[in-house]
Amino acid sequence: MQYELYIQVGIAVVTAFIITFAATPIVKSFANRVGAIDVPKDGRRMHTQPIPRLGGLAIFLGFLLTVVVFADISREVQGILLGSVVIVIVGVIDDIVPLPALVKFVFQIIAALIAVFHGVVITIVSNPAIWSTSDYLVFGYFSIPITVLWIVAITNSVNLIDGLDGLAAGVSAISSFTMMIIAIVVADINVAVIMAALAGSCIGFLPYNRNPAKIFMGDTGALLLGYVLATVSIIGLFKLYAVISFVIPFLVVGLPLFDTAFAFLRRILSGRNPMSPDRGHFHHRLIDMGLNQKQAVAIAYAISGILGLCAVVIATNGEIRAIILLAAFIIAGVIAVFVVRSLGRGTENQAPESRQDKQAADKPDAVKPDAVEPDAVKPDAGGEEQDEF
Repeated sequence: MQYELYIQVGIAVVTAFIITFAATPIVKSFANRVGAIDVPKDGRRMHTQPIPRLGGLAIFLGFLLTVVVFADISREVQGILLGSVVIVIVGVIDDIVPLPALVKFVFQIIAALIAVFHGVVITIVSNPAIWSTSDYLVFGYFSIPITVLWIVAITNSVNLIDGLDGLAAGVSAISSFTMMIIAIVVADINVAVIMAALAGSCIGFLPYNRNPAKIFMGDTGALLLGYVLATVSIIGLFKLYAVISFVIPFLVVGLPLFDTAFAFLRRILSGRNPMSPDRGHFHHRLIDMGLNQKQAVAIAYAISGILGLCAVVIATNGEIRAIILLAAFIIAGVIAVFVVRSLGRGTENQAPESRQDKQAADKPDAVKPDAVEPDAVKPDAGGEEQDEF
């Protein structure tokens, strides 16, 4: 039975990879045709050339087809897929004609409620207050608002880290693999297959999205990834492992969740609107330290990987835990060596280049008109992180 699960999960990863990899060039051509182009127009952009968006359509296609073919379409999965369709439609429109943040926020709540209506609800978690006499927190009537808050928060947190080439796709792939491994440990075939589909789709998109990116996933992809991670974490983690440890679901999506929480806190303390965009996100700070995009993304991957390993270790026991701990120490050592060497090269060779890129992005003439077809760029075309929703 376990071997059959491994085979099914492996086939799902490969299938999603192939579909997304094959569909991305088609989506890129479509994005150029409809004018879904990310034009760098402020200091928050890390690129200096117009780049097509809508890559999330290819991710969605690979994910959806794989899930429909290999997963059991239960009522909960139906809700997740229907909500994903709403998220993708809003994302496509926003990537072509930027929508107000409030409109996107409303539709995110609608998508979350669709999942809730189909049974994707957080009802109980372990009590994080160790001094309390109660071992569990039962939300009761608060289950629905707490679930909606979780889904909307994670959906937007992934969108907010989509500021460097390959960052959101890679971090989401790591989170997906983490949940997939946990699902395999408890033989939850459906969750494992769904997460395998998402991971394979992210990996299939990365060859086109890694630095220097040929296409961005746009809000279509970033919102989709956040929504799927949030909803599947409810049926795959909160229904079992949140009872064992409150922290496991938060570790799986730790990096984007921390970055979003810190961004809100930072803006509130400075007296600004917490929804207003800025250049203080985690990836921006890494770039400002003198790292280039590849180095900054590698560090983000490392952090996400370590958090994912911690989640898996907490969720497992016995010999599996010992093996994973050993692997964690080995990986941490390799990562430490890589980061130290990268920082040395970045300080010596890459910092001037990063500053030049930033200056170029701030100049009005940084966008070359011949980079895309003349009629492809619309005057109001937005970009990655155009606003906070």
